[in-house]
Amino acid sequence: MSDCLSVGLTGGIASGKSAVSQRMAELGAVVIDADLLARQVMEPGTEGLAEAVEAFGEGILRADGSLDRPVLGRIVFGDEAARERLNSIVHPRVRAASARLREQAAPGAVVVEDIPLLVETGQQERFDVVVVVQAPEQERIRRIVEDRGATEQEARSRIDAQGTDAQREAAADVVLDNSGTLQQLQTQVDELMEKLTARAAARA
Repeated sequence: MSDCLSVGLTGGIASGKSAVSQRMAELGAVVIDADLLARQVMEPGTEGLAEAVEAFGEGILRADGSLDRPVLGRIVFGDEAARERLNSIVHPRVRAASARLREQAAPGAVVVEDIPLLVETGQQERFDVVVVVQAPEQERIRRIVEDRGATEQEARSRIDAQGTDAQREAAADVVLDNSGTLQQLQTQVDELMEKLTARAAARA
């Protein structure tokens, strides 16, 4: 892994982080998606799901035995202790899965870990570069309401459950501004990837 450039990518909910990670992957980065891994470590038959059921009860399961994410979300979003309990189940397993994927990356690769709660979980120190995507809060609320079918109150509670823009910016080496168009965001990503790729190649 020392031969790769380790990049942590984060941003608040609906900031446009997924668009950034997708573009980075198109430009050759190895992208490790923590959200995807979080779903995988909570699939039926996993230790993670069994531990979650023990913590929160059978009511978090659907009839087919899979995790009912909306139900679990309602339990943890308004309860900090419950959220911390869930994080203690999910995060260590996600980090272990991420480590296995990092080890498979080729020398000189740009390895991007897409982690929504990177700053909140204090992981910024383990990356060579921390990239934060920022967007105005009102725009993020609009996206959550229109794209995810949430109410404005639910959107605000999800934003409030995460760290602040200022906290993320304080941890950032690079801030990408997503207050404009998708093309403007992609232009910033293209310029950043050119620099990251050159820096990674120098390590190989």
